[in-house]
Amino acid sequence: MGWLLGLGIAGLALLILSLVFDGVVEGVLDGIGGGLDGFLSLPVVAGFVSALGFTGAVVLGTTGTGVGVATGAGVVTGVVVAWLTWRFSRALMRDGAAPAPRGEDLTGTSGSVVTAIPMGGYGEVLLHLAGQPVKYAAKAASPVARGAEVWVESVLSPTAVSVRPVER
Repeated sequence: MGWLLGLGIAGLALLILSLVFDGVVEGVLDGIGGGLDGFLSLPVVAGFVSALGFTGAVVLGTTGTGVGVATGAGVVTGVVVAWLTWRFSRALMRDGAAPAPRGEDLTGTSGSVVTAIPMGGYGEVLLHLAGQPVKYAAKAASPVARGAEVWVESVLSPTAVSVRPVER
């Protein structure tokens, strides 16, 4: 039973190492795995080894059957845990996040003037892009005072926008 518990503990230690050294060992195992595509990843291997060890120890300790039956039960459970870990990690990797925000997404948003916008010149506005405050150079058809709320009419360049004052 000591060997089986040792395997379970080694699997947990491997899981902790996979969290600390995320992706380091996978680079080595990619050449070995070939078409397995992540099935030999560190969390999958750690799940298999832990399930094999702990299940084997539980079966051996509770049923009194031999080491062979306990190891067989551990292997079956380890394969199931490894497969579930692999499927779960694939689902997490496939999780399609929203596309990255672009400057064109600023059109129609509101912001505030940081540096006054003179007639025919540029000032600065503070806008929020994907929840983050970003300063842009701003041009307006008429002068806009510092602190005024503005709407973005169009994006002139990656760092400049055309704005108009908000009328309330």
